[in-house]
Amino acid sequence: MAKRSSTQSPRFPAWLPHAGGLLALALALSWASSAFTNVASTPAFLILLGLAAGLFWLTWRALRPESPPGWLLPLTLGAALLRLALGVLWLFALPAGGYDTDVQQAGYVMEDAFNRDQAAWRLARSAEPLVVAFQDYSHTDQYGGLLFLSAAVYRYLGGAQHQPLMVLVLAAAVSGLAVAYAWAFASAFGPRVAQLAAWGLALYPEAVLLGSSQMREAFTVCLLPVALFGLLRSRQQLNAANLALLLAPITLAFALTSAFVPSLLVALLLVFLTMEPWPWLRSRKFWLAVLTAALLAVAAFFLLVDEGELWLVQAAEWQVYISANASGWVAREFARLPLAAQIPFLVGYGVLRPLLPAAIVAGGPPVWVAIGVWRALGWTALLALLLYAIYMVLRDRQWTRLPGALLLVVWGANIVTSYRGGGDMWDNPRYRSAFAALQISLAAWAWVRSRERGDPWLRRAFVSALWVIAWFIPWYLRRYTAFEWPIVDLHQVVGLGLVSAALYIIWDWLHG
Repeated sequence: MAKRSSTQSPRFPAWLPHAGGLLALALALSWASSAFTNVASTPAFLILLGLAAGLFWLTWRALRPESPPGWLLPLTLGAALLRLALGVLWLFALPAGGYDTDVQQAGYVMEDAFNRDQAAWRLARSAEPLVVAFQDYSHTDQYGGLLFLSAAVYRYLGGAQHQPLMVLVLAAAVSGLAVAYAWAFASAFGPRVAQLAAWGLALYPEAVLLGSSQMREAFTVCLLPVALFGLLRSRQQLNAANLALLLAPITLAFALTSAFVPSLLVALLLVFLTMEPWPWLRSRKFWLAVLTAALLAVAAFFLLVDEGELWLVQAAEWQVYISANASGWVAREFARLPLAAQIPFLVGYGVLRPLLPAAIVAGGPPVWVAIGVWRALGWTALLALLLYAIYMVLRDRQWTRLPGALLLVVWGANIVTSYRGGGDMWDNPRYRSAFAALQISLAAWAWVRSRERGDPWLRRAFVSALWVIAWFIPWYLRRYTAFEWPIVDLHQVVGLGLVSAALYIIWDWLHG
């Protein structure tokens, strides 16, 4: 046997390429953040990227017992880098090609992100303690958590210049990590559903857009899949690590947005109820008692409570007022509807937004046309699958199992967020984005079940949606251009779309 050469090349530590990659990325971010003038903030970006790398390490340590597939880490890392790259793109593309507003000239996609981030910079530069973020800045962040985090980053890592990309590093990293936890939770449905859920969340436009902005939804999108994964793990083995996975998201939710906590707890409760074959859940007497109690509660509410003084009613009335004043056609529809039908109409309208026909036709700067169509395409496809999931849960009798629990959470969230956000094309979609991991997991389950069964109704659902969209395009063209179109009333457009969809379904059934 030949002797090993004494001049053999030294072996480099395995971590060295990763450290080099982080350093290169920190240099690039520092250069971009200074408008390509210097790299003085490289140490600060390197610290933030190190924190992000630590979160990735903790995640893979938590996922190790699940034996994650080899493609999951590159996909999760790619999702985070995609969000970070888009955040850099907005910083330069919006001032050059967006609208002439303070928000977009500063490189922010959303006004809320601009207001909060500017307030965080002012707080960081002041002599005030950071805890005042939870007290005196409610006009920019009513919960305070993200303002506190942003101000801490700017105070302890930021230099003399405001650099929004610093907060974006953490937002993109946490938003990307939601992909890994979505896979972990969706694995309860099997490997194929888990893979589709991970890819879907990595590329879902609304999640990507919010992950590329300094928005709290970039963080909350990760909380729900982490908590649900922790719940599943705690059922398998109750220990400190699994309890931390379950409880940490709830604690963080209180700081970031306490309004999300009740929805998070309801989701955990419903999923928990599917973990055991509770006999009472399958008892007709139990559900009859629940229905009776609900009817009595509704009757007592209308008899004993002055609903006009309730916050929920006042919020809905405010949304009706805002929507009617923001859109002439919405005001016309309200004028034709009885008062009791206005809020249901607005909720339904909000569930559909962002509307694909409006995004295609509305026009505007190219960057905003691209963003609008991209968002609308993603939601249209996901909405069709979520509607189809209702059919699949009913068909497979899954109401008391995991798909049924997710269906209740997802559609409850869609309705509540639309009620709270009205027809607004920004607030409503971003509120429901916190449930994106569950939405996409449910959609992936419905898709896989459809492929396994060879069910034609998924194809029919998508084609029917296209028929409805097609009838809306000339209606929107008439609103935004000089295009002449005789059909003016909204109910006529909807009717034509539904009739066309019904005729297609009949044709497909006869030729199937």
